[in-house]
Amino acid sequence: MIDPTDAAPLNAELDRWEEGGLTLPLWWRDDDAADDTPALRRLMALADRHRAVPALAVIPEPATPALAAVLSGGDAHVLQHGWRHRNHAAPGGRAVECGGDRDLQPILDEFAGGRERLAALFGDRFLPVMVPPWNRIEPRVSQALPAAGYIGLSTFGPPEAAPPGLRAINGDLDVVRWKGGARFAGATKLCRSMVEDLALRRAAGDGRPFALLTHHLAHDEATWDFLAALLPMLSRHPAVRWRDAATLFAPLA
Repeated sequence: MIDPTDAAPLNAELDRWEEGGLTLPLWWRDDDAADDTPALRRLMALADRHRAVPALAVIPEPATPALAAVLSGGDAHVLQHGWRHRNHAAPGGRAVECGGDRDLQPILDEFAGGRERLAALFGDRFLPVMVPPWNRIEPRVSQALPAAGYIGLSTFGPPEAAPPGLRAINGDLDVVRWKGGARFAGATKLCRSMVEDLALRRAAGDGRPFALLTHHLAHDEATWDFLAALLPMLSRHPAVRWRDAATLFAPLA
């Protein structure tokens, strides 16, 4: 649920977008999919109810045919979430799979194997877009993505300049708080964060897509309740336009 005192400022900000003749491109990224689970089915049902097309960041190595089967009847797209979601950071470093204490070629070899696996499982639902585990990728790795066959990169927060030939479109509103253990980030905090972000974009004429970021396997009931309230609020507002990953990550000319 969302308290009216939290919903009102968000609705008011979206009204300002509409009054200014602006539209907000909205997309949805969900991370860490690997198998058919009750949480995944709950997410897909919620998306279908509000005519949203989520992009699932799938971990290639453990991805199952059962996941491919459950996605076959819907519109969701699949992005590549590293290879195994395994930490390869140097001692004392922050968790990273797309980099760390390894040479570049073994990383790219894993990426290639993951890309082949996802293409075989999901066919044209798979988009060659890298979503680094922990939203972390080293520059030497991101710079190698276009030559390795990738068209996009998605981490979290304001995007840095992308290597030529690569679209960088990040997540913006993570509904899970990770420090101290995964839990709901809180409706008041999330609504305030979205309002502040959208107000800055409106003032700057920034038309970047805004991404809702979820992690279905980490959701508690408070998280699901928040999404069940937020999605219809956004979907019915005339300033909001849902966008799918295939459109957003269309190859650059």
